[in-house]
Amino acid sequence: MRLLEERIRKDGLVKEGNVLKVDSFLNHQMDIALFNEMGKEWKRLFADAGVTKILTIEASGIGIAAVAAQYFDVPVVFAKKSQSINLDGSVYSTKIQSFTHQRVYDVIVSRKYLSPEDRVLIIDDFLANGNAINGLMEIIREAGAETVGVGIAIEKGFQEGGKLLREQGIRVESLAIIEEMDAKNGTIRFR
Repeated sequence: MRLLEERIRKDGLVKEGNVLKVDSFLNHQMDIALFNEMGKEWKRLFADAGVTKILTIEASGIGIAAVAAQYFDVPVVFAKKSQSINLDGSVYSTKIQSFTHQRVYDVIVSRKYLSPEDRVLIIDDFLANGNAINGLMEIIREAGAETVGVGIAIEKGFQEGGKLLREQGIRVESLAIIEEMDAKNGTIRFR
C-alpha cells in the first residue's frame, strides 16, 4: 500500500535492533484517515473471507482493528495482556513473546466472545517473528473457530514470521513489507 509506505518513509524512524518507530502515526498517536484507508484495503483483500470477528492484541492493534472493523461490519475482540476484575467467567489463554518489549505475556480472551461459528480475521500493527499471531491463532483454535486470514500494517520481511505463517497455509496480507532497514543511514527498503 503505497500510502502507508510513503508515511513510513516520511515519519518512520529506524533504530538499532531492527526497531521501526512509527509512534507518530500508528501506535501512539494515531492517524485515523490513514487507518481508514488501511481498513478499506483489508476489506478489499478479505472481501471473500466471510469474516465474523476481528481479533487483535492490546494495545497497538486495537486502533487499527477498530477502524478496519467498520468496513466488515463485525465486532473487534482484543486479547488482554493481564487479568482484570472486569473479566468474569472462563477464558482462552496463551503465552506470547513480544519482540518489541522482550518479555512473555499471558494473553486472555473471554470465552463469551469467540465461538466455533466464528470466522476470524487477525489484525495487528507489526509482524516480525510471528509470536503474537501464532498465539492469537492458538486462542482461535481453542475456541473451535477458524482463522480466515491475517492483516498486518507493517511486516518486517527480513524476519521469519511472515514466511513461517505463509508456509503453514495462512493467508497473510501485509500493507507494507520492509525488506531491509539500516539504522546507521536511517534507510528503509520495501519489497
